[in-house]
Amino acid sequence: MCIAVPGKVVSLEGNFAKVDFKGNIVKVNTGLVEAGVGDYVLVHAGCAIEVMSSDMAKELAELFDELEEYGNIWN
Repeated sequence: MCIAVPGKVVSLEGNFAKVDFKGNIVKVNTGLVEAGVGDYVLVHAGCAIEVMSSDMAKELAELFDELEEYGNIWN
């Protein structure tokens, strides 16, 4: 199963951005969207596929945190 994860654009260079995922900075292709520094993007397989509101990004991040907590009870 594949999922898309929200992150915050911290810098841009051409069709690529450095995106912050909870302190992990990753180079992401932004050729499919018009994102700016400070925007939140939904990233799948190294590509930004959607620019999203900060509220939605935070809501998704919290959901992933909750899922991670539940996953840890089975380990």
